[in-house]
Amino acid sequence: MAALAVVLVVAAVLAGRYFWAGRPEPVRAPDVVREAAPAVTGAAAPRPSAGPSPVVVIDVSGKVRQPGVLRLPAGSRVADALRAAGGVKPGTDVVGLNRARVLMDGEQVVVGAPSAPAGAAVGASGATGPAASGPVSLNTATVEQLDTLPGVGPVLAQHIVDYRTRHGGFRSVDELREVNGIGDRRFADLQSLVRP
Repeated sequence: MAALAVVLVVAAVLAGRYFWAGRPEPVRAPDVVREAAPAVTGAAAPRPSAGPSPVVVIDVSGKVRQPGVLRLPAGSRVADALRAAGGVKPGTDVVGLNRARVLMDGEQVVVGAPSAPAGAAVGASGATGPAASGPVSLNTATVEQLDTLPGVGPVLAQHIVDYRTRHGGFRSVDELREVNGIGDRRFADLQSLVRP
C-alpha cells in the first residue's frame, strides 16, 4: 500500500509539472514591417540611406545635367536615376533606354550613347553604330547593351549581369561559359564580340 501511494504521489507531481509547462502564456504580436517604397517624386539629388535600408550605387553618365555616382534606394528604376542626375539634357534621344528597368548595384547607366557598345563614353565617342565600337565589355555593359548581342535575349543578358554582380566582374571572356544559359555553341558565337 505504501508503494502504491508513492507511485501515485510521483504521478501526481509529474502530471502537475506537465500541465504547468503547457499552460498558455500571453504573447505580444509582432511589429508590422513595411518595405519603404522608392521615391518616385522628383528630387534633384539622391537621398542618403537612413538606417539599415539597402541602397544601390550606380554611375549615371552621358547626356544628363549632373553625371556621377549616385546612391539610390534599392528597387529604384532608371527613371529615378535620371531624375536624381538632374534630368536628361534637352534634345537627347532616350528611345533605346528602358526607363522602367530596376537598377542593380554597381551598374552604369549611359544616356544618349549608341545602344550596343559598353563603355561608349570611354573609347568609342566617334563611333557611328554598334559594329564600329568594338567588343562589348562584360564588366560595364547594361542589360540593354548585352541584349543586342546575337543569341542573347533580355533573360540571358540579366543572367550575365547577375553573374557579374555575384562574382565581382569578369576577369576573362572564358568566364562567360559559367553563366547559366551559355553553352559551348553560344560561347563560340559571342567570344569575339565581348571583352572582360
